[in-house]
Amino acid sequence: MRIASYNINGIKARLPRLLEWLDETRPAVACLQEIKTQDEGFPAAEFEKLGYGAIWHGQKGFNGVAILARDAQPVEVQRGLEGEPEDEHSRYLEADVHGLRVACIYLPNGNPQPGPKFDYKLRWMDRLRKRAAQIMAEEVPAVLAGDYNVIPRDNDTYSVRAMASDALMQPESRAAYRRILADGWTDPIGTLRPAGGVWTYWDYQAGAWQRDHGFRIDHLLLSPQAADRLKTIGVDKDHRGREKASDHAPTWVELASDS
Repeated sequence: MRIASYNINGIKARLPRLLEWLDETRPAVACLQEIKTQDEGFPAAEFEKLGYGAIWHGQKGFNGVAILARDAQPVEVQRGLEGEPEDEHSRYLEADVHGLRVACIYLPNGNPQPGPKFDYKLRWMDRLRKRAAQIMAEEVPAVLAGDYNVIPRDNDTYSVRAMASDALMQPESRAAYRRILADGWTDPIGTLRPAGGVWTYWDYQAGAWQRDHGFRIDHLLLSPQAADRLKTIGVDKDHRGREKASDHAPTWVELASDS
């Protein structure tokens, strides 16, 4: 069973590429970020044609998350994170699907830092950790999939120097990410590829794609019950190089079927 995370960077602008990817790879579950559309503009009918049920949490012009499931309808568990009632950003959606608990995450970028946006990022990560702990306590196979906007290790970027002042690689961001892992979640790419060098994002600027100047910010964290079923991981890098592609590549894990 393949569970994928894909920051699509505008679902309307990238819809042909997204449908192409779904048709070619057929993941069981696809978590989408930055759909950048209000709820009524979400193209659910297009996914139904490919056999995918969907739930989504949209927002006009930016943010927005969705969960797609092949031959199934995700059952929504929660949208949004508790802790800041005034926070109206569409960044979190959680569902039960195919015997898994799946959370779709679009974590705040945090730039420029220091400043209010970085403070919001760190508060959001603390709120995510609290929700993750609640899921962990249920002892279910779970996947926290999304664009975390965190480069966990030095070997997760093409250049430590280039990213040194970015919110994605600050000690506070990394520490917050490590605290989630310390609660029992597994980063499968970090575990299976300890030497690093796996990128999931390449900027549109400065020839980053052509020069392979990327970094890893898309993660799928596994609960112990899901980690026990881990088979392999991957990044659909070639989809980043296609015409009018997202600046992210689809990132995925494969889990053994529940026996």
